[in-house]
Amino acid sequence: MEALLVNYVEKSLEQYMRRNAVFLCERLYAEFPSEVNLQLLARCYLNNNQPHSAYYVLKGMQMAQSRYLFAIACLEMDLFCEAEAALLPVKDLCAEVCDHLLEVPNGAVQYLLGIIYRDTDRKNKSIEHFRKTLSIDPLFWAAYEQLCMLGEAEEAAVCFGDATVPCVQEHYLGNASSCLLIADTDHSSDSSQRFGLEYLSRSHLKQREGNNIRDICENNHGGPILTGAVRQSKNSCCSTSFSSTPSPVPTQISDVAPPPLVRNIHLCQSEDSLRSSTQARRKFACDNESAQIRGSLFFDSGLRRSARLAAGQRSLNTSQGSENKAKSLHASTKLSSETCSSTFCQGKLMETYEVAVSELETYEVAVSEFGATSSSLSSTTDVKSIQHEIENTKLSSFISDSATIKSGISDTMKLLRTLGEGYRHLCMFRCKEALNVYQKLSSKQYNTGWIPSQVGKAYFELVDYLNADYAFSLVRQISPYNLEEMDVYSTVLYHLKQDMKLKYLAQEIILVDRFAPQTWCAIGNCYSLQKDHESALKSFQRAVQLNSRFAYAHTLSGHEYVIMEDYGKGVECYQTSLHVDARHYNSWYGLGMIYLRQEKFEFAEHHFRQAYQINPLSSVIMYYLGTTLEALKRSEEALEMMEKAIVIDNKNPLPKYSKAKLLVTLGKLNEALEILEELKECTPRESCIYALMGAIYKRNKKYDKAMLHFGIALDLKPSIVDVAKIEAAIEKLIIPDEMEESL
Repeated sequence: MEALLVNYVEKSLEQYMRRNAVFLCERLYAEFPSEVNLQLLARCYLNNNQPHSAYYVLKGMQMAQSRYLFAIACLEMDLFCEAEAALLPVKDLCAEVCDHLLEVPNGAVQYLLGIIYRDTDRKNKSIEHFRKTLSIDPLFWAAYEQLCMLGEAEEAAVCFGDATVPCVQEHYLGNASSCLLIADTDHSSDSSQRFGLEYLSRSHLKQREGNNIRDICENNHGGPILTGAVRQSKNSCCSTSFSSTPSPVPTQISDVAPPPLVRNIHLCQSEDSLRSSTQARRKFACDNESAQIRGSLFFDSGLRRSARLAAGQRSLNTSQGSENKAKSLHASTKLSSETCSSTFCQGKLMETYEVAVSELETYEVAVSEFGATSSSLSSTTDVKSIQHEIENTKLSSFISDSATIKSGISDTMKLLRTLGEGYRHLCMFRCKEALNVYQKLSSKQYNTGWIPSQVGKAYFELVDYLNADYAFSLVRQISPYNLEEMDVYSTVLYHLKQDMKLKYLAQEIILVDRFAPQTWCAIGNCYSLQKDHESALKSFQRAVQLNSRFAYAHTLSGHEYVIMEDYGKGVECYQTSLHVDARHYNSWYGLGMIYLRQEKFEFAEHHFRQAYQINPLSSVIMYYLGTTLEALKRSEEALEMMEKAIVIDNKNPLPKYSKAKLLVTLGKLNEALEILEELKECTPRESCIYALMGAIYKRNKKYDKAMLHFGIALDLKPSIVDVAKIEAAIEKLIIPDEMEESL
């Protein structure tokens, strides 16, 4: 009963029937309470999104697998201290894990510790553990992703370079070659290997130290002999995944180990010997009743049915002698079945019948493949010679497959190098370099949803909203179910003032997942664009409720508070965002804007500089930092910052205008006039440009041109404050330097 329930729980998990798995596993643990069954129950709870249930059932457990699952449950519940205590010390935890129930490699433990330290503001320890994760497993992309987000990732050529290929090869090929070598040994020389299936079927109940039915059947860690048998049974005398040569191991699935191939090839075996062999097998099966039941659960009955059907189809073409042999086997089994009084024994005899039919199948295949040399197999020397040839063929095939695997590993590492380098550039806000790297990818990889979303984010950081819109539109076409970076896409549409498109996006993604924070950020941006700031704020706060560690939702809430001129709550939102992600430069920028409006220029400079250190390629941050320096009367530093902003983004008119103002302040009127003439061509409807040009002409005593530009500035309908300044300048054209001081 226990093995039956374990098997069905595992099947339910594989089929994503989570509720069924939870129900059956609760029955299992009630009937057979043990820590191993408790671990399986915790896995069911975690898969069913019940981390609190897993937490309570595993609390106080000491086995390594229990501690690992307990740590995962704690992380889901943000109980970082308890999660850390469960995982430490790492060496002891990983040393205890010798499992089939749940693999807990050292890399996974290191990664979880890195997450814990990241979320508890221990950045250096977090970086250390993420790097350890990559050194253990170079394919652990999530660890490299975390290092990139922390701004501490090494170049992708180092983390995914050629030096890491041997590590992956050792991890991948080491297990495979070990499995092949053990599976190809002489089964007749070791009785424990000959009965390996029975031994492994018992181990689940006898040892109960993490053995899992599913892993025993599918994972080569469960036992090399079992793995070889299962693979051969699936392919029916075909090769394993490393060979195309038939193995000398018979392809039957039973708790009783198959006899050597030589025994099946003897053509002179009599009916009496077959009957005695069948009776001996029946006796062995009855003596090991519980092992037989568990063994029957390890393997899909479909394999046995397909084997019988295949044997039946082949028997139509066999010789009369083979038919007689099959009939005698059937008669022997039928006679034995009549003498058995219990239903269970009848089932066991059916198993015996299946074993006999499988022997006959092996016999027929062997005759067909070795028909040319069957007469020479009576001698032990010939048999060993053939087996030696088979082993040599398998070895050469394994070497060929190993070369293919190495080539595949190299290609995988090359792909990760490209993806890693692009992602690292993007996290360091070197967006143009990131775009160049992503362009190197093949069309198969580029059109996967994740890549266009990163491209769209890169264009967003470059303030190229049109190209960002195009990239995100491609994401919606390729994978409309993908919500990653959709919060950024909604901000792109907000800046482009595309109200209808933003509404459509919000409607689409709310149908995909109404419980995703990206969904509510898009809804909030939609309300904000319609000037409904109260509803927008509620939407952003809903996103925070769904995921308190979603930094961008906190930042957008802060923006809404600033628009509503509630600076105190805006500061709280920005600070919360920085507590979640200290590299979220948008929050540093938001705090700087609040202090700039409050004319707290020293505080504003500090926060703008923090944002500038994180993203040194943002012309917007440079512009506001330069504006703050100008307010602090540090004109030379401000001018230098404006020039950097112009170099970064020559299309941004704000740094150019500010540079012209600074040049006027420094008395460089002609240089300022040149910049304003250029701006007039780019943005001809900005009244402030004409007003400043009028002030320059006034200082140069060109009053006609000054009056002309002041008039144009008034015609462009400036703000009320600017109108008053321009009218005052016109009235006092003959009074020098009045306008310059007011502008």
